[in-house]
Amino acid sequence: MNLLWLAEGAGASGVTTGEQQKVLFHLFGLQVTSVVTTEWAIMALVILFFFVATRRLDRVPKSKLQLLVESAVESLYGFVKGQMGEERAREFVPLIGSFFIFILVSNYSGLIPGAGHVTGFAAPTSHWSVTLGLALVVFAATQYYGIKKQGFDYIKHMFQPYIIAPLIFVMNVLDHIVRPMSLSLRLYANIFGGETVVVALLVAIPYFLPITTLLLELIFGFIQAFIFTALTTVYLTEATGAEEE
Repeated sequence: MNLLWLAEGAGASGVTTGEQQKVLFHLFGLQVTSVVTTEWAIMALVILFFFVATRRLDRVPKSKLQLLVESAVESLYGFVKGQMGEERAREFVPLIGSFFIFILVSNYSGLIPGAGHVTGFAAPTSHWSVTLGLALVVFAATQYYGIKKQGFDYIKHMFQPYIIAPLIFVMNVLDHIVRPMSLSLRLYANIFGGETVVVALLVAIPYFLPITTLLLELIFGFIQAFIFTALTTVYLTEATGAEEE
């Protein structure tokens, strides 16, 4: 395999190119770029994978695929349960798990040779518009479930302690506004920076570090997906008052 071409593919998603921003076609008046088509492909692949993995489930797993999926779901459920309790975990694991899977696959898609150079293929999480969109979904879900679970108490806590209510309210509002910005920028900057470092190393020392750096990027992509979902869990736990149960 041409290592320089591999380097370009591995790091292309970390560099905004004309190919990535090129409008492929319009759908209902909206511009569809390579990032959007890659998101669609990732969603389709994830849906297909879990459709195949859950078609014939046995009470006692017999296939390695079922065992793998069940182990992953149980690990995620155990983590979320430890944060917000069993009842809330059952409710929020589908949402939190969806974030984790989509972000993880998106991060890894940037390591595929040709990403960012092939029309219709560009890693989504190396673009701030995508990570910001994910963070805004977290923000909306936090507010929705906070009001749904706690009602007026969710609004009331933003004014406590009442002796300095105006200042506390402003600080709480700013905190809620900053959260999606922090979530999106953290994910975007780390994936963008990580892939840029990988391609720089691969180009500078193509015969000594390619395998090592790509392995490190695999670990790095997992960590970033975990951090995003862990913070999402914390925000939802806070908003729903689950830590008080």
